[in-house]
Amino acid sequence: MAGIPHDHYEPRTAGERWLHSRLPILGLLYDTLMIPTPKNLNWMWIWGVVLTFCLALQIVTGVVLVMHYTPDVSLAFASIEHIMRDVNGGMMIRYLHMNGASLFFLAVYAHIFRGLYYGSYKSPREITWIIGILIYVLMMGTAFMGYVLPWGQMSFWAATVITGLFGAIPFIGEQIQSWLLGGPAVGNYTLTRFFSLHYLLPFIIAGLVIVHIWAFHTTGNANPTGVEVRRTSKAEAEKDTVPFWPYFVIKDLFALAVILVVFFAIVGFMPNYLGHPDNYIEADPLVTPAHIVPEWYFLPFYAILRAFTGDVWVVMLAGWVTGGMIDAKFFGVIAMFGAILVMALAPWLDTSSVRSGRYRPMFKWWFALLVLDFFVLMWLGARPAEEPYATFSLIASAYWFIYFLVILPLLGVIEKPLPRPSTIEEDFESAHGGGNGAAAAANTTPAE
Repeated sequence: MAGIPHDHYEPRTAGERWLHSRLPILGLLYDTLMIPTPKNLNWMWIWGVVLTFCLALQIVTGVVLVMHYTPDVSLAFASIEHIMRDVNGGMMIRYLHMNGASLFFLAVYAHIFRGLYYGSYKSPREITWIIGILIYVLMMGTAFMGYVLPWGQMSFWAATVITGLFGAIPFIGEQIQSWLLGGPAVGNYTLTRFFSLHYLLPFIIAGLVIVHIWAFHTTGNANPTGVEVRRTSKAEAEKDTVPFWPYFVIKDLFALAVILVVFFAIVGFMPNYLGHPDNYIEADPLVTPAHIVPEWYFLPFYAILRAFTGDVWVVMLAGWVTGGMIDAKFFGVIAMFGAILVMALAPWLDTSSVRSGRYRPMFKWWFALLVLDFFVLMWLGARPAEEPYATFSLIASAYWFIYFLVILPLLGVIEKPLPRPSTIEEDFESAHGGGNGAAAAANTTPAE
């Protein structure tokens, strides 16, 4: 697809021309900041800058923490206490890193659900969406390994439970589990492996973020209407867009400032609110916590993992078809990763020709139920694995898959969408009371 017509960087001085002919870094920065951006973006488009800030915060604070951390089972817990008590600013750095992970996942969930509602995954942005989901998966792996590093009770037993799941995979499960652990059980080799990967993966994520940004700069930003920027001429494109700088940069920085006020209030006054008190007890393989729970951002998928027990008919059917190779534990693993996979497949599961949920009346209700379902799963993931929570988890997990695999494809066939603006300019003027607002509202075209 051709890019949006706009002015490109032109070096003006001899020094700029010399540098541009050898390393066009100034041109790259200019084109990044001045990229034409749909002028009707709403406040749900602020999460990109929040995610960028979080990634930078996690890398910087992580590098500082590494200087004082010891990846050894006999010293790891003590080194965390050393950081908290003896290192100048160590307590603040650790709390920024710990709560920064929560802000990272809060922003990424808002970013994902915004994309699902406004159809940001649809053509020509499928690759952008897939890269985003891959970043999310790597974030989950990085966060899980980081949770193990303090070597508290929850750290140790979370590692034991999660790595044990890989052992349920037929034929290769034991080898994968042994590679992750570095031995027969969670121990020193496990800690050093997780420490190395936890340090490495953020830099891989940073590389993928650059590719992610490059991808949507190539296709252009999505927008709340789902209507594409006109690309036939520069004059028409300028009616639909404004430069990213200064308009959206200032808007994003204002939103980031507001979010950081809340973030630093949590870091300063209630830094352990989202953590678990058992993780301030040093790991003891002989003492099992009463209730093993992961961090809050893993809870929805943890609930899906536990929902499919041996007495669920689909699990029994899978076991019968495969001759017992798929048991309840392995089916739970499949369901947990499958819940992420169906999100990645949304560009192909959504059969509607209309991108934005704003113009899809039936879709709005099913999507609202999906968001509610996500929060219900989060709550259920923190509950004990007993009735009635087990049944509720199964129902909530079933809806997650039904939404993507059944409802989303069917809606494209049976739903009658509302009229939508023919251009971004019309939508903007209608929303902001422009001179042509009334004409824009009346001059809408039915969605395809």
